[in-house]
Amino acid sequence: MRGEVQVRNELRSLTSARGIAAWYVVLYHIRESAAGAIPPAGMAFLAKGYLAVDFFFILSGFVIWLNYRELIEDQRWRAVPHFLWRRLARIYPLHLLMLGLAIGFALVCAVTGRPLSADYSWATLPYHLLLMQNWGLLDRLGWNVPAWSISCEFAAYLLFPLLALACDWRRLSSLSLAALLALLPLALFGLFTLAGKDLLGNDIPHLGLPRCLLEFAMGTILAALWLRWREAPGGTAMVAAASGLAALLAYLAGAPEVLSVPVLFAALVMLLALRADGTGFLAARTIHWMGEISYAVYLSHALLFMIFKIAFVRDPANVPLPLLGAFLLLVLLVSSLLYHGFELPAQRWLNRRGPVRPAGRASIGD
Repeated sequence: MRGEVQVRNELRSLTSARGIAAWYVVLYHIRESAAGAIPPAGMAFLAKGYLAVDFFFILSGFVIWLNYRELIEDQRWRAVPHFLWRRLARIYPLHLLMLGLAIGFALVCAVTGRPLSADYSWATLPYHLLLMQNWGLLDRLGWNVPAWSISCEFAAYLLFPLLALACDWRRLSSLSLAALLALLPLALFGLFTLAGKDLLGNDIPHLGLPRCLLEFAMGTILAALWLRWREAPGGTAMVAAASGLAALLAYLAGAPEVLSVPVLFAALVMLLALRADGTGFLAARTIHWMGEISYAVYLSHALLFMIFKIAFVRDPANVPLPLLGAFLLLVLLVSSLLYHGFELPAQRWLNRRGPVRPAGRASIGD
């Protein structure tokens, strides 16, 4: 076995954290419907829920590197069909289902005379079917809006084999990796500055893809560092905690979000991975289950909220908190049904019919 130690167990704390981040996005999207009932400080916090997507991007790079880097190094291009099939089996069935439901929603609105926004453009539908809708080719998110990040993730998956074959992070010293890890947020900041944008949520149709790719790359470097340092987590945890705290304090003091937030989330991912020992709050069974259904939560909530408001809400700008609570329970129920009844069975069905994994090291599971 080579320098990287084989990892066989799921990092449960990372799965649980993904669930919490997904619900942060949900609260972000529904916050304005209860603006009159939520204190200003709460609204300010919820208004930053879009940043959870940046956590997703870094976490994705981390997990994908752990799962597939050595397999692709060992088997090279023979491993790529298996890798891409596995990733498509993970993301595409539920994306296709939700897109189909959004199409059904648009057709019902058209038949009943209900006006639709420009988000439901039939001309853009092929891009959404191909998961290319957020590759800088369109000017609007459209259809099932949260799927923009899945489009960017798909691009990262397509590029990952090239990254894995071209970049052997083990050849670099830890100091060099840390320097490279720091340069990527600087590159992101430079890109947004050139575009005249100062928030990570700005101009998603054109900046969402580089935002994803750079943060995904950060996740791969974090994974390489974690594989080196996880056997002696004490010092690493102190460095990660100090880095995260410095980034948080800088952000609160007015440092650019584009620069400070990726650093904060990188530190958080490292800390969570170092504590992924099966104990603590994030290892609890219920919290972990929330992480398992998080993809369904993320992809389903926006369409569900539109339908919910049509069916139950008189004033979309002033929804009573108990009614919003009922909506959150609905999202939980529907997401559970989607995960157990469709997403997981479809993923397993496709994986059984895809390219066989070439002989190589076992993965954490994805």
